[in-house]
Amino acid sequence: MSSSFLIQQAASLARVVRLPLLLPQFCRTMSSLRHLIPPPAALLKPMSVPDRLLLGPGPTSCSPRILSACGRQLIGHVSKEMIQIRDEIKLGIQYAFQTQNPLTLAVSGSGHCAMEVAFLNMVEPGDKVLIAENGFWGQRATEIAKRLGADVYQLVKAPGEYFTLQEIERSLVQHTPILFFITHGESSTGVVQPLNGLGELCHRYNCLLLVDAVASLGGTPVFMDQQGIDILYSGSQKVLSAPPGASPISFSLRARKKIHSRKTKPISFYMDIEELSKYWGCDDNLARYHHTPPINLFFGLREGLAILTEQGLENSWHNHKETSSYLCEGLQKLGLQLFVKEPEARLPTITTVSVPKGYDWKEITEYIIRNHGVEVSGGLGPSADKVFRIGLMGYNCTKFNADKVLHALEDALQHCLKSKL
Repeated sequence: MSSSFLIQQAASLARVVRLPLLLPQFCRTMSSLRHLIPPPAALLKPMSVPDRLLLGPGPTSCSPRILSACGRQLIGHVSKEMIQIRDEIKLGIQYAFQTQNPLTLAVSGSGHCAMEVAFLNMVEPGDKVLIAENGFWGQRATEIAKRLGADVYQLVKAPGEYFTLQEIERSLVQHTPILFFITHGESSTGVVQPLNGLGELCHRYNCLLLVDAVASLGGTPVFMDQQGIDILYSGSQKVLSAPPGASPISFSLRARKKIHSRKTKPISFYMDIEELSKYWGCDDNLARYHHTPPINLFFGLREGLAILTEQGLENSWHNHKETSSYLCEGLQKLGLQLFVKEPEARLPTITTVSVPKGYDWKEITEYIIRNHGVEVSGGLGPSADKVFRIGLMGYNCTKFNADKVLHALEDALQHCLKSKL
């Protein structure tokens, strides 16, 4: 069909509806445009992804079962089959968290997104918030709370240390916050925070307890209901060994009362937990559209929770503790120093090792990747340049992998140049 014919047809239509004839001018304008951006040469080649064993602080390597689940064909996000999968995810989260909270779901986003959802829904401008800071995630929580206009106070400990109930109680009495945040597994420093008695203490002072369990879920005990935790969130990319992007979160009835008593709605519709709960059927069995979630990531999360359920929480906790102890013994035999001094304070999922004096941590990690195909990480935030972070989580939590990273470290220490300064 020629362009002249199209112009004639448009002219006829314009006469019928009494519109000005714009098409010739439009065609001339379009013909004067040129592609200024050529097709990217890199996208004309196959994607290159290295085959590595991820033994850093996360993400961890996915199991073949989870990769297979993530590779399944899409289905409608409000189809009856997806609703069934959604309900199974809720049950899996309730098991992993040890909670009966109806308001339990997975956020469409990484663990960091779940952190923001927690703060966004609980905090209004002027609310007093107390943050326990002994690593990077306490710092990040402070930043988020301040952006929401909260009146933020900090309880600070040195990296590598945890908080006592006495220290927390003094701060609660001093600042009278409505919300207290603490990280259960501080992945930047390798510290695990004791939770027993903390919920009871917060409730005594009319304060809600918000706990970050991104690095600890499935690797060390968490009992949300029995420990009096009001808001608990985690991620999918560590012990659950699924890709990042679908993050469990749960709110107690106490927390939900606070949400219902808000003076203003949360500033983000996407992160509004009341709206999210409608899609997840937390109040009834009807699935209502809110947003299009990452369907295949939910497939992976569902399988990660299924694997954890099949293994059993007690067995998972035991395996992570035993493997972590095995790794720590091996590191000390190499002459390396563990960053967290007290054995009971060491996070079973992520072990922090002090960088040996005279070595460049980045040179060592790059050597290990290049020569052994194993990825470990340096420090983060207050531990930057001070530690290596080794993660043995979920699918990767085996003594075989512990031996592999120990051998890689021994080799790197022998071949990387040590400064004489």
